[in-house]
Amino acid sequence: MYCRCLEGMDMNFRQFAYRNVIRKKRTYAAHFLSSAFSVMAFFIYAVLLYHPDLQGQLTSSSATASYLATMGLKVSQYFIFIFSFLFLLYSTGAFLKARKKEFGILLVLGMTEKQRMKLTFAENMLIGLAAIASGIGVGLLFTKLMLLVSARLLMLEEGLRFYLPLEAVWMTAGAFALLFLVVSILTIRVGRQTSVLELIKGDEKPKPEPKASIWLSLLAVVLIAAGYGMVFFFVNYSAFFLWLLALAVGCVVAGTYFLFTQLNVYVLRALRRRKTVLFRGINLMSFTDMAYRVKDNAVMFFMVATVMAAAFSGIGACLSVSDPGRTERQYPYAFTYGYPSEHGGSADEAVARIDESLQREGYAFQRSKLDLVYAGNSNYALVSLTQFNELAAIRGLGTYELDADELLIASGVISRNSGRYDDEPVIQAATEVVKENGQGVLRLKKRVGDNIIALSDDVIVLPDVELKRLRQEGAKATSIMYYAVPEWQETLELARKLESELTDGFAGAGQGPFSALSIDHYHERQLNGILLIISVLVGVVFFTFAASFIYFRLYADVDRDEKQFGMTSKLGLSPKELGQLVTRQLTVMFFLPFMLGMAHSAIAFINMANLTKTSMLTNGLIIYGVFFGIQLLYFLLIRWRYLNRMRRKLA
Repeated sequence: MYCRCLEGMDMNFRQFAYRNVIRKKRTYAAHFLSSAFSVMAFFIYAVLLYHPDLQGQLTSSSATASYLATMGLKVSQYFIFIFSFLFLLYSTGAFLKARKKEFGILLVLGMTEKQRMKLTFAENMLIGLAAIASGIGVGLLFTKLMLLVSARLLMLEEGLRFYLPLEAVWMTAGAFALLFLVVSILTIRVGRQTSVLELIKGDEKPKPEPKASIWLSLLAVVLIAAGYGMVFFFVNYSAFFLWLLALAVGCVVAGTYFLFTQLNVYVLRALRRRKTVLFRGINLMSFTDMAYRVKDNAVMFFMVATVMAAAFSGIGACLSVSDPGRTERQYPYAFTYGYPSEHGGSADEAVARIDESLQREGYAFQRSKLDLVYAGNSNYALVSLTQFNELAAIRGLGTYELDADELLIASGVISRNSGRYDDEPVIQAATEVVKENGQGVLRLKKRVGDNIIALSDDVIVLPDVELKRLRQEGAKATSIMYYAVPEWQETLELARKLESELTDGFAGAGQGPFSALSIDHYHERQLNGILLIISVLVGVVFFTFAASFIYFRLYADVDRDEKQFGMTSKLGLSPKELGQLVTRQLTVMFFLPFMLGMAHSAIAFINMANLTKTSMLTNGLIIYGVFFGIQLLYFLLIRWRYLNRMRRKLA
């Protein structure tokens, strides 16, 4: 009968599948748009990966940046591909389950099970091919813009020219065609073993009351708390074990799952037991319906919260490390030039060349020399108080005084970043050096935490007299000339020129390396630009998937909601109360997983700030503000459309 109907309407399976998709375009919209967006993101990464100029320019400035760009773009494609597969598998399977009644009617009309599977396969592939074409098409339109933005983020002076990315097109089309094919094959079996009667009933069967275990609810809290605690231990106690971090993430993910599947239901059941709360306004209806919705959508809430936490954390980390102030805090001097003290003559010529270059370019600068003395068997460098104070003055910091039997410890980068200071070995090393030269035991006056010398290890500051004696007795020394330039960010070209001249001109003289803050910052900006391109685009893809999950679950239940609100309106539910009820339900769906994702990422931000000694507050607030604004606009739009539909049906 079904086949004869198709023949009579002069319609084949492809046409029927096409009209089915068009007829349900509102329900398919978020699924299609999310798929197309993931295709576009994958395509953009492929365009950058195969760009003929990108690798050449990155390699010329930094081999590390070139390698990281290649690996990062590939890994991002893998992430998008894997998450796209999981997203499509979940959303397609769930959508087919929501269409059980429709399939049951078609089977009653004479459609065979094989024809039903063929129909769903055709629909899935039709949406997939349309998403591939749209994603690549939009990606091509935005290719030039993305190349301009990428060139700016990566600080590529020659830019990235537009080219026809045929390799990227074929790679994207092939990968996602295979993905949609596999998903279609895996999902066409949904409902295969279900009887026609059960298919026709669909979701009309009464659902059992949601139940939750108090022990699993407590386990959710314990797992999340344990995960947070392990992360704090990992950072604050320098327990840098990969297995510990993986275990912490696993605990938080598992705790999040039990929070949505058990704890939320348990809390709602507890609220329903409080009569003073339950019978106030529309609480009876909202709490009862919310318990079912939370239980039905628990897996969706779990995936949305996890995806949002990953997106927020990734973007925040990359924004934090791209701060130029962070580079300056780690390496506070514009130029440094190091050399063994015995090569003072040729080094004076190099220093004069640096001075002359800065003066010629019109840069104001200050410089100070520091002699690092190594005596005895100590691995710690010794410096004189006078030179240390001169360097502190350049930094705008206070100076110090020492008695003959006192010393200072200037904290190195390692101890300062870790926040763990061990004074005894340093004092012991200084004392042993002093004893060898006839002096008594030195006392620690203060540990200086300011970044004055900018070396990895702690440095011992001694009175000038002691350093002079050590030098006279033959202690070896390495000299470093520090340059402070307020406008250091503008010195990149000059720094490159000096680096080339000093390396070529003095390679045989034995001088130490010349380094420049602007060059280091340039390389960091390139690396951070790569991370930013990767994290932001992947984060936005994840956020889009999360929004699509919510949209799909909302419209999958729309028929049931229409019947439910229709019955309650006959019992006296006013339009205003309908709006309040819908608003409560949508608020939970949109913002409960969003807030938990924020909480998880906030813990990540706090620990990243402790680990890197940088503030994550500003970047965190910007990320939360932007994504909350987008989520709020999305919520208001969906709420408006959803309420309009409900009111039209109830009119």
